[in-house]
Amino acid sequence: TWGEPFDRMAFSRVASQLRILARATPRDKLRLVSGLRALGEVVAVTGDGTNDALALRRADVGIAMGIAGTDVAKDVSGIILLDDNFSSLVTAIKWGRNIYDSIRKFLQFQLTVNIVALFLSFLSAVVLRESPLTSIQMLWVNLIMDTFASLALATDPAEERHLATKPCGREEAIITRSMKVNITTSALYQIIVMLIILFQGHRLFGVPSSIGLRDHDWTDQLGMHYTMFFHSFVFLQVFNEINCRKLSLTEMNVFEGFTRNKLFLGIIAFTVITQICFIEFGGRAIKCSDLNFWQHLVCISIGSTSIGVTFIMKVFHRRFISNRDLHH
Repeated sequence: TWGEPFDRMAFSRVASQLRILARATPRDKLRLVSGLRALGEVVAVTGDGTNDALALRRADVGIAMGIAGTDVAKDVSGIILLDDNFSSLVTAIKWGRNIYDSIRKFLQFQLTVNIVALFLSFLSAVVLRESPLTSIQMLWVNLIMDTFASLALATDPAEERHLATKPCGREEAIITRSMKVNITTSALYQIIVMLIILFQGHRLFGVPSSIGLRDHDWTDQLGMHYTMFFHSFVFLQVFNEINCRKLSLTEMNVFEGFTRNKLFLGIIAFTVITQICFIEFGGRAIKCSDLNFWQHLVCISIGSTSIGVTFIMKVFHRRFISNRDLHH
């Protein structure tokens, strides 16, 4: 009864079997909501009357009816169904889960590029006593990491698959084990590639080394090494942005639904075009040498390998550790 102290064990036994509670009073609803929250559940409540206000307020998400609902019920609710149609809840759940996934996608991309940039900056400062990237180049990389990435990865449309996934628990970490594997794999691969380009790139590309080059000695020819370093680094991020569209290690095809998000395609195209313009027309102001077609192609190809590495990692997961659930 209402006046008795809360018995967690007894309520847990009842709640595990409860499907329908008929002829429930407002106090019954409130006690049910309070009990479920005490067990760590995330609770949503719908209501339209003034008597439902207590349960609506106590719930994690209160949902009131926009037409039939009273002002009191609307005031204490977090969501108001303007058309009083319960099918709207399905749409709200789908988009809510999509927003949560979008945050995770952005975090996955952001953490990867920050780990790589931080490591390269620290190593360059310690070993070379200089940075291979200029201030303007770093500002451009930051713009790609923050503004463009958030717009691109946060605007994927909601899909029906979001309704098939389980809801996230109250204590569930926002960074899943799948994300940790993706971040670690991508970051390690990018660091290895960029270190090879930094210390051996002049030999691999057949250009003069830019290590130790002073500003007043910079020429278009002598700056090619660091220019290709910068160019490859940016394209690694561009293709990793495509990788980050998928969070789970079971999602093999990162291009699935690729054309549905026009804003994502526009941002990728704008990033690529602007990056090439920097290289072609930046000159001494940005410390970017004019590259020929094949040098552009080499840098783009280096960046695209990140998609192949991610695919191989997912195949390895499916074949050898598919019995472990790394998505949650």
